[in-house]
Amino acid sequence: MRLHRRQFLRLAAGAVVLPALPHLARAQTWPARPIRLVVGFAAGGAADLIARLIAQSLSERLGQQVIVENRPGGGTNIATEAVVHAPADGYAVLLVTAANAINATLYDKLNFVFLRDIAPVASIIRFPNVMEVHPAVPVKTVPEFIAYAKANPDKLNMASGGNGSTQHLFGELFKMMAGVNLVHVPYRGGAPALVDLLSGQVQVMFDTLPSSIEHIRSGKLRPLAVTTAARLELLPDVPTMGDFVPGYEGSGWQGIGVPKNTPPEIVDRLSKETNAALADPKIKARFAELGGLPLVGSSKDFVKLIADETDKWAKVVKFSGAKPD
Repeated sequence: MRLHRRQFLRLAAGAVVLPALPHLARAQTWPARPIRLVVGFAAGGAADLIARLIAQSLSERLGQQVIVENRPGGGTNIATEAVVHAPADGYAVLLVTAANAINATLYDKLNFVFLRDIAPVASIIRFPNVMEVHPAVPVKTVPEFIAYAKANPDKLNMASGGNGSTQHLFGELFKMMAGVNLVHVPYRGGAPALVDLLSGQVQVMFDTLPSSIEHIRSGKLRPLAVTTAARLELLPDVPTMGDFVPGYEGSGWQGIGVPKNTPPEIVDRLSKETNAALADPKIKARFAELGGLPLVGSSKDFVKLIADETDKWAKVVKFSGAKPD
């Protein structure tokens, strides 16, 4: 079952404003015990790091420990399903990512409908990927790359961390908008893909910035563009993809969500405390080190972001014919 964008916006907006009087007393005493922040990625990666930064700040603000629980697998679907089926009492929180928007179309059958079963609470961060090539590729700009790819159709290999990953879909969006043919080579994770890019086994990758920044600085990889709409302080001389492919924008993002029917008072409190955490200079500085920006906004803002991103990546999934691993 798929939920259309208009239905999602209407239902989610209603969930934010409708009173929940039967739950009022429980919501007023929340939180009375530790909270689980369920993350669909393994420990040690960028998503896990961001989750732990937010968890620490929320623990201080809520007066209860927020425990990060890593449940990797299934393209984040295992973690999502665990929260979907958890009690709607504010003690199970999901780290929502761009993967959730992609998976809504990538997977034909899931045991949940994300747009229906998870109530968005607050966005956390937006961060770029970077289009980079092995130095042996004889191009230094995006226009040169497009010309080279068109002159050598199906001879350039594009690595990614797996089918349906942001690395894959950002590359497919580029292929769709620039009109070029690149051979997608999926790996089981970004690390082995990056190893082969560094060795020249593949030629191009739309990698996450934290994974690639040191290789870029050392000259082992050549950056052509960042995928976000604005340039980055970490790579001030690297243009945006939109400078050459008008309208292109691809960014990773993260936020938090809870099971549907969670009392609005709890959603509001979580949203308020999350936004307060994002105003912390220490968190801002840490995010900047990762090339990301705090994504402050209301629950309604996050509802719209998820709806827009689900629509956007549905078109790219269908264009590419991507299937899950």
